[in-house]
Amino acid sequence: MSVLAARSPVFKKALLGPMKEGTTSNVIAIDDVEAKVFEALLTFMYTDELPDFEEEEESAMAQHLLVAADKYNLERLKLICEKLCNRINAGSAATFLALAEQHNCCGLKQACFDFLSTSAALNAVMETDGFEYLTKNCPSILKELLSKGASS
Repeated sequence: MSVLAARSPVFKKALLGPMKEGTTSNVIAIDDVEAKVFEALLTFMYTDELPDFEEEEESAMAQHLLVAADKYNLERLKLICEKLCNRINAGSAATFLALAEQHNCCGLKQACFDFLSTSAALNAVMETDGFEYLTKNCPSILKELLSKGASS
């Protein structure tokens, strides 16, 4: 319990905060993070290392961990998860850009913008479902992308 409270302000508040004094249960429900993702998060919090993932699941786990790291205010883990920058391609760029915008990941966002700086890459990304999601849910990022393209 002390490790969790020391590593995460969110856990500290949940475990040791003023609202905790009046409760009789030592249980904190975590129902919005998959068990495997939460297990990896706990491994990181206790060891400062991520467990090994199968290569085919590494990118998805990094995405889920980035969301959890943002939720529990684990900035170092967020930075580690930004290793997604090395895996940006036409199929993932829009998804990664939305993830970066929603979870304030400046490095990942810049890497996506760098990838999208060519018209060939941008045209390929515009054909993906991820770009459709980006258009509907993150319109400000499209304005930023257009302004970066106009200034190049």
